[in-house]
This record gives sequence, C-alpha cells and structure tokens, in this order.
Amino acid sequence: MEPFHLMCALAVKAPFDRVVLPGFAASGGRIEVFWGPTTAIQDRLADGATTDAVLLTTEAVDALIGTGVLDPATRVEVATSRLGVAVPLGHDRPDLSTEASFRQALLDARSVAFSQKGASGIYFAGLIERMGIAEAVRAKATIIPAGFTAETLVSGEADLAVQQISELMVVEGIDIVGPFPDAVQTAMRFSAAAMAGSPARGAVVAFLATLRGEAARAAFRDCGLDPAA
Repeated sequence: MEPFHLMCALAVKAPFDRVVLPGFAASGGRIEVFWGPTTAIQDRLADGATTDAVLLTTEAVDALIGTGVLDPATRVEVATSRLGVAVPLGHDRPDLSTEASFRQALLDARSVAFSQKGASGIYFAGLIERMGIAEAVRAKATIIPAGFTAETLVSGEADLAVQQISELMVVEGIDIVGPFPDAVQTAMRFSAAAMAGSPARGAVVAFLATLRGEAARAAFRDCGLDPAA
C-alpha cells in the first residue's frame, strides 16, 4: 500500500507516536506525517503545499471546509486539549490553584517559554495582555517559533513552560505542574479530514476511523487529551 500524507498538529504527537501510528502500521497502513502548529500548516497549504489529509484545530478545519479544501464527508472529531504549566524536574512547583496565584507564578518565573505560532502560544499571548502582565512576561520570555516549549526547561533557557498538556508530555525530564486555572483555561478542539480530491481518500477514511476506536481514545486520555464524544 502506498503511504498517504498527513499534516498534523503537534497536540496529538504523543498518542500518535505511542499507539495510533504503530497500530495503523500493524494493519498494513502507511502514513507520512508532517508535524507542525496549525497556523504553520495553514500557511503551507496557502502556499500550495499538497497533502492527503490534515488534523488541525476545529476552527482551522471549519475554515478549510468552507473554502472547499477539505472533504466535509470525511470529517472526524478527534479530541479536546487543555493548557498546562511545566517546570524543570526537581524545581519548586508554583501554585496554579487560582488566577491570582497563576499570575504571580508567571511574574516570579525567571523566564516563561511559549510558542509563537502554536495555538497555545497565540492564546497565551492574548491572555497575558488581558491579565495586564504582557510587558513584564515578554521582557524575560523564551519564545520559540514552533515545537515543544518544555525542551527549553531541559536546556535551562526557561524555568516555566506553557503549552497544551499533551505537548508538554512529549518532553522527558520535566515536571508537569498542572492545568491553567479554570478562570483562564481554554479547551482547544481538534478535527481531521481528507483533502478534497485526494487520490488516497479510501486509506485516509480507514485511518480516520481508527481515531474513534478505543485504542486511540485510551491513548488520547493517557496523553492528557479528552477524546471527542
């Protein structure tokens, strides 16, 4: 079977690497995955890049269906992700129980890491503006273009990283303190679909069906995601 191509948001990398992709390969399926933030994948598609399927934020999938890029008949709701905070292993764990303590943790950190293009980083940039601490946080922030913010904890560049919990879990040698407080939390939904006119539509549909199976759903839960209902 020829492999099909999937452009995929980083939020599901941990469950995909651990369970979803090996399971599909065991059934004879083959996938070549391009990993990146949703916004970066949208940019690639706008620049003419080709693929057979995407897994992105629900808002992005809605937009691509609206412009005829994706086949709406193949759409699958995948999972919901929430944002969290991590520190280096052995580091003091900040109090995240309230919005006020979360705010103080951000101000007390030597450097807060977040991503520039990731959905979590875009939300966080707006959040610190609304909290009135953007100038103070940005003055000492470690802002990565894309990728996993917790890697900066291992390298020593930052002592607090914010990102989707499932993305924090990809990095070893860190301590995930917990989720954002409810008052400032956001739930990011992810969906997937085949590209309109993809010659690999059958293989894509077969793969997307596995994302609704119990093995994938258990992997999502194990990796900090809530499987779609």
